[in-house]
Amino acid sequence: MPKNPSLKSVLIIGSGPIIIGQACEFDYSGSQALRSLREDGIETVLINSNPATIMTDPSMADHVYLLPLTTKSIVKILKDHPQIDAVLPTMGGQTALNLCIEADEKGIWNDFNVKIIGVDIAAINITEDRDQFKDLMIKIGIPVAPAKIANSYLTGKEIAQEFGFPLVIRPSFTLGGTGASFVHTEEQFDALLTYGLEASPIHEVLIDKALLGWKEYELELLRDNNDNVVIICTIENMDPMGIHTGDSITVAPAMTLSDTCYQRMRDMAIKMMRSIGDFAGGCNVQFAVSPDENEDIIAIEINPRVSRSSALASKATGYPIAKIASKLAIGYRLDELDNQITKSTSALFEPTLDYVIVKIPRWNFDKFEGSERTLGLQMKSVGEVMGIGRSFQEALHKATQSLEIKRNGLGADGKSYTNYEQILDKLKNASWDRVFVIYDAIQMGIPLSRIHEITKIDMWFLRQYEELYMLEKEISGYTLDTLPRELLLEAKQKGYGDRQIAHMLKCLESQVYKKRDELNIQRVYKLVDTCAAEFKAETPYYYSTFENEMETADGKRYSENDSIVTDKKKVIVLGSGPNRIGQGIEFDYCCVHGVLAASEIGYETIMINCNPETVSTDFDVADKLYFEPVFWEHIYDIIRHEKPEGVIVQLGGQTALKLAEKLDRYGIKVLGTSYQSLDLAEDRGSFSTLLKENNIPYPEFGVAENTEEALALADKLDFPLLIRPSYVLGGQGMKIVINKKELEEHVVDLLRKIPNNKLLLDHYLDGAIEAEADAICDGENVYIIGIMEHIEPCGIHSGDSNATLPPFNLGEFVMQQIKDHTVKIALALKTVGLINIQFAIKDDMVYIIEANPRASRTVPFISKAYKEPYVNYATKVMLGHSKVTDFKFNPQLEGFAIKQPVFSFNKFPNVNKQLGPEMKSTGESILFIDSLKDDAFYDLYARRKMYLSK
Repeated sequence: MPKNPSLKSVLIIGSGPIIIGQACEFDYSGSQALRSLREDGIETVLINSNPATIMTDPSMADHVYLLPLTTKSIVKILKDHPQIDAVLPTMGGQTALNLCIEADEKGIWNDFNVKIIGVDIAAINITEDRDQFKDLMIKIGIPVAPAKIANSYLTGKEIAQEFGFPLVIRPSFTLGGTGASFVHTEEQFDALLTYGLEASPIHEVLIDKALLGWKEYELELLRDNNDNVVIICTIENMDPMGIHTGDSITVAPAMTLSDTCYQRMRDMAIKMMRSIGDFAGGCNVQFAVSPDENEDIIAIEINPRVSRSSALASKATGYPIAKIASKLAIGYRLDELDNQITKSTSALFEPTLDYVIVKIPRWNFDKFEGSERTLGLQMKSVGEVMGIGRSFQEALHKATQSLEIKRNGLGADGKSYTNYEQILDKLKNASWDRVFVIYDAIQMGIPLSRIHEITKIDMWFLRQYEELYMLEKEISGYTLDTLPRELLLEAKQKGYGDRQIAHMLKCLESQVYKKRDELNIQRVYKLVDTCAAEFKAETPYYYSTFENEMETADGKRYSENDSIVTDKKKVIVLGSGPNRIGQGIEFDYCCVHGVLAASEIGYETIMINCNPETVSTDFDVADKLYFEPVFWEHIYDIIRHEKPEGVIVQLGGQTALKLAEKLDRYGIKVLGTSYQSLDLAEDRGSFSTLLKENNIPYPEFGVAENTEEALALADKLDFPLLIRPSYVLGGQGMKIVINKKELEEHVVDLLRKIPNNKLLLDHYLDGAIEAEADAICDGENVYIIGIMEHIEPCGIHSGDSNATLPPFNLGEFVMQQIKDHTVKIALALKTVGLINIQFAIKDDMVYIIEANPRASRTVPFISKAYKEPYVNYATKVMLGHSKVTDFKFNPQLEGFAIKQPVFSFNKFPNVNKQLGPEMKSTGESILFIDSLKDDAFYDLYARRKMYLSK
């Protein structure tokens, strides 16, 4: 039982739709908290409006409310559940904290006799109000940067005059650095001050002296109500002050921090946490450290909640911060709880790492044409990856291989920048690819001292880069036959991929792989165990590395491998890698459900993923978790080690799907729909031929592989034309063109970005209605799980459209066509598992736009709306365990559910906000309405044609 016996029922506030600055790390922490409270027999009530997350799955909480995050919704829930004793607002990011404060100000918690646990309101107010925070720090003797508050334009000008430039403007009560900026000159100041004042909900900014070039650190702490404090993880930002931590490359444990400075920082962090309020839970503290011998420390901020960094710290250490924080919030003490990893020690210990983790953010600037691509105080990344290795170099390489931006790691892939001016510019103006540019600069011969002078990145990191480049240079002097074993082993230990080594040796990746095999240079798998192997770990959470062999007294040589292979039948689920626009948290939902379904029918489940924010990389979701890049070489080694029955690729979005061809070529079974069928659906030309054979209408089309072919097709097809590349996700590169000039420009641009691609040109059905259907097929039977009608007209990407389930004005004749076409296509593609089909409807005729024989963005939405576990059913079909006819489908939905996209355009003020065939939304919420007379529906329908960009 919990230590506070009065708590029987707890309300948890989620973080709502995913936006830049608040992503699926809160799905992970919220899910952990829900599981943690239920272990203690506490009833859980959840409010969250995001349908794509695991957190809002009916199995996660006793009562799930998919409602807008407003005080009106809170009141409704508290009336429905008068038994709620407490609210836990620290698991839903800034959104949850802000809602908790608003409800407190309106007296709602008092009216319903609900107490706030995990944090106190005073602590939130002190940490959010920059002036109060500064005063408190001065009072307790913690240094802060010289700063003053401005509530008006005039005051701001006076402060700037007093401090001099450079300055930092930070709005109060915002998330992800919204509205914050560096001001280097007087000319920039006016516009940036106005922007900051507008961004703050209370129109207040803190103006402080910029600590440019100082080093930045974060500490993750936990405190119980007995005032025990543990520091779970110290994270060092490779990028110095000036780049938002969410956009920084970060490393754990801290690499360039002296022990004396660390001890001072620890003491300060603990003092800060104790001074902001009397609460039990998690806290994130950020510091700046001067880059000289003095190592002066300045406090930047403190967040009394779990954060993006705490999700990262949890995955980095294996210590489940959110799970323990929620136990502390209900009254447990740290020494009463088990360490979740060893099960034999208590949670009152500080993890020790015998490995290094590197986090690199993932950006999506290509979706925001004309956006400012330099990095600064406002967070712009949409996701992140984490690499685990035995050294910084290995972890850095694994993280770069996880990004899925067509790079194989640092250097050695023929994609380096070679223009001196361009490299200098990218170093001066920190850009999204700075992690690669540093390598290119060293390759070009720019001295480390110059790179340090421009970037202020610590010399230790730059020397690590230099060592990598020296190794590349050395290896490049050999051929495959003459390369010594120790050099090949060193390259692998430093994280170089076989593809990169092949590039250095001018041979094929497969030849390097074969040579490694012959020389017995094999990956070994190590446990993430939180205690540097001092105690036996119980959790199956692994990363790979390369080791020198050891020799025993009897002459036996071996490398130690912690991953013991069982003789059970196994299935591997490929995760979806980093979040990005077009492939978000919905695929994580699908992967987790796939793992759970396979487990239910007796499989040992193995998850491969590299995204530290997600539930799928929680250490106790699958039987085994390999925290590795979703990158061919890593996957193939795991498959060879584990020998599974097969691999599930249709739950991990385009990331997993793209690996189907390789799996097929190497004779590894793709479970569910075969690679041949997946390829047929992705290849725009072959798919249209299949439609023709089955008498299914589709817009007139043609396939072009160069500009001449495209221009010749335009004469036959008539403008407007929709141009679509093959094998892309989120409508990447799709565009509607209305004349030959636009056509030529776009085709040339596309083939430059995606060489050798087949482009499909089809006549765009102007003014058509768009609809989509999701279905499960077992090769013989098809069950349509849902048909959705888009409110916006055809031509806006389905991910950016408001869509209703069920459709609101498609007649019976049209609905019948949709059903018939769906069944026909699912069977013709020999689908086994899920399929999503998109339709354009014009003059009562239903045309096919495309079919995706995989899980789609809409599957979690339909599952939540109809209260049915469709991914569970589909996985059992993929594994050949069940037929569609074995399930008793019983969808329940009164009225309509509307999928509403959410955009993060506020991060990119100068960007064209028009919508078109390329997806731009970062997340979505679900809205339930009883009838079409609802005001919300009227509003959406009235605006439907506003944003069609040709």
